[in-house]
Amino acid sequence: MWYIAVAAGSFRRYATYRIATVAGVFTNTVFGFIVAFTYIALWDERPHLGGYDQAQALAFVWTGQALLATTGLMGGGGLDELQERIRTGDIAVDLYRPADLQLWWLAADLGRAGLQLIGRGVVPMAVGALAFPLALPGDAPTWGGFLLSVLLGVLVSFTLRYLVALASFWLLDGAGLALISGLACMFFSGMLLPLRVFPGALGEVAQLLPWAAILQVPADVLVGARSGGAVLGGLVFQAAWAVALLALGRLVQSAATRKVVVHGG
Repeated sequence: MWYIAVAAGSFRRYATYRIATVAGVFTNTVFGFIVAFTYIALWDERPHLGGYDQAQALAFVWTGQALLATTGLMGGGGLDELQERIRTGDIAVDLYRPADLQLWWLAADLGRAGLQLIGRGVVPMAVGALAFPLALPGDAPTWGGFLLSVLLGVLVSFTLRYLVALASFWLLDGAGLALISGLACMFFSGMLLPLRVFPGALGEVAQLLPWAAILQVPADVLVGARSGGAVLGGLVFQAAWAVALLALGRLVQSAATRKVVVHGG
């Protein structure tokens, strides 16, 4: 119940930023149109690029815009606050709380992601569906698989951003690492271009990296590029990365906590 309250509080907190949410919806929608017209030109030249038809490619575009803030694809996503608390030393207060640090921030991130999915995800997707012929599913099980995949994508994204935030225990300023991490996520998640389009070994390796679990897998589930057993395989892939990175975050957190104690924090 403690962590549910944290998630609910985080949801309410982000719900108060109404102007920022509206601005985000506008930005996502504008960029959605820009990328969509770029994809139309590209798929007109190569109609089945990456195994997608044009309707699937356009659905991929708008899925990326809908999940951009939800999954924290550009980094931050609330964990920039954790970085700042580490830098200022306020993290010592957090460690005195009768709650696990990792689970606390995970609950807060899930609350944030829920608000962003509703506030900044639904409208851009709806606008895209009205303006373009999108390959969206018409059955509830596919939508359910997509939402489950989004949840796992948020978990994987959190674990990566949490590791970046914890690096601030050893760095004087973690902003540079956060920027590099955000760029890597944008490129290897499929946000710029679906990973199936990447040539040769680059595409094969990119689809095995944890960033692929954040957007590429959920988008493939939604547009029908994954079906049947492939959907289950994608969910297992996401869950495996989430568990592995949560465990790694736990180890790094333990080492960081010892560092705080050693330095009298």
